[in-house]
Amino acid sequence: MLKTMLYRLAARIVPHSWLNRFAINRLVNAGRNRPHPWSTRHDDYIAWPGLTDRTWFARLLPASPAPSGSGVGTAQPPVADLVALFPAPLGRQVPCPKSTCLFPAFAQYLTDGFLRTRLFNTPPGAHTRPGIEDRRRTTSNHEIDLSALYGRTDEQTAALRTMAGGRMKSQSIGGEEFPPFLYGEDGLPKAEFCDASGTLVLDEPLGVKPGTPGRRTIFAAGGDRVNASMQVAAINTLFLREHNRVAGVLERENPNWDDERIFQIARNILIVMFLRIVIHEYINHIAGAPFRFKADPAVCWNQDWNRTNWMTIEFTLLYRWHSLIPEEMTWDGAAVPSAALLLDNSLLLAGGLGHALEQLSGNTAARMGLGNFASFFAAGGADSAEGKGLQQGRASRVQGYNAYREAMGLSRAGSFEEVVGTSDDPTEQARRRSLADALGKLYGHVDNLEFYPGLFAEPCLEASPIGELVLAMVAMDAFSQALPNPLLSRHVWGDAENRIAAFSGLGLAEIERTDSLADLLARNGHPAQAAAVGMTRREWKPK
Repeated sequence: MLKTMLYRLAARIVPHSWLNRFAINRLVNAGRNRPHPWSTRHDDYIAWPGLTDRTWFARLLPASPAPSGSGVGTAQPPVADLVALFPAPLGRQVPCPKSTCLFPAFAQYLTDGFLRTRLFNTPPGAHTRPGIEDRRRTTSNHEIDLSALYGRTDEQTAALRTMAGGRMKSQSIGGEEFPPFLYGEDGLPKAEFCDASGTLVLDEPLGVKPGTPGRRTIFAAGGDRVNASMQVAAINTLFLREHNRVAGVLERENPNWDDERIFQIARNILIVMFLRIVIHEYINHIAGAPFRFKADPAVCWNQDWNRTNWMTIEFTLLYRWHSLIPEEMTWDGAAVPSAALLLDNSLLLAGGLGHALEQLSGNTAARMGLGNFASFFAAGGADSAEGKGLQQGRASRVQGYNAYREAMGLSRAGSFEEVVGTSDDPTEQARRRSLADALGKLYGHVDNLEFYPGLFAEPCLEASPIGELVLAMVAMDAFSQALPNPLLSRHVWGDAENRIAAFSGLGLAEIERTDSLADLLARNGHPAQAAAVGMTRREWKPK
């Protein structure tokens, strides 16, 4: 409370640019900056391949010296026993006070672009270990670069382009623009998305099999997780439309430009628009700060944390925000199981983009935390989505929960009761006491608590939809990964001539008027529905 009051006072008497710079640097410097000396390639020592081979995740902290993370003496609990702590009892989820379902949809779209676990090692290398250790590796470009839209390679990008007027391939359904379908009438990938040998150039959509009910609605996209849910596909559709709209404006204003130049300038513009939305809408929603953060590239130009991105294994685990997804949503007045929206874009195609984003914004997200996950995330026990997260942390020998609190400048929890916190509400207090007891039986000592379950055992902060340690780590990584983007560097954004060469005057104006997903929706034909689109519930008020 005192900190909030001080920030509000400062916001009244100091320039916003100074306060923005001070707050961002304070958040980023809470933990150790890049370059990371450790990676998941080598657990117990530092080696040249581990410092340079970015097909492995980096580490914020070195590998744990003991399976438990601290060596206090208790063996790791069975994964299946831990998974049992994740789902809400009898499906009774607690709603998030602040967030709509647009928030987790955007979080997934954002992070799926750069937090990419390599699920299968093909071909296996001499240093590759079989089985679950495949999850120690990544296929990420390590940049916030809209790869979910554009692809990670030149070949993927080319397959998604029309090669005319700078546009990306699309189709019209019901008078609206959508990405093209990936599969043809024969159920096979369309030839336009394959190479000369018939091999798919795009990543195979994750989870889509020949018998998947929604297979015919799967879009061709730059990322293999874009079709994971209808919600994520809707956001990708929005950015596709904005790219093609911007390309059209650039073409009209610059009739001498060829397709390649129009496409590349439009892509630059869209990436920076995306970065602005990440900070102006998404990060501000998470932070719950008494003032609004701004995407000012100059903040990082003279800072030690202005370093090349390399995604960490800890951030990969931290961003598994499955508990935000409700068991079911209300869609046009009817209850729809959230599991039915996986790998199926039928509702998006039937109602249109504006309607889909409006409906998502009208549904309340579930509150983040253990004991509040939708049932389908824990189905399968050790083989469930949450079981795989636990196994990934163990395979990567991630240190324990308290080690990361200490690394982020937070106090170590002295008991499981400190981890779960207290509440004035009797029902909520009973739930927390039960969770603390369950964790105590499984781990014995709080220093044995693993990073992954520990993150979600914490209560959410009053002004944020996430807990204290999650917020500290997200704030550090988000700003230190977004602002050092090459397009925002001193030598591109900070040089007036180069800034025009990268974006054009028209593009800079388009960027400047972009702060939210609703802004994109409004200028792509849905101004009325855009007014109802947002990540924050309308009834939520800051205290």
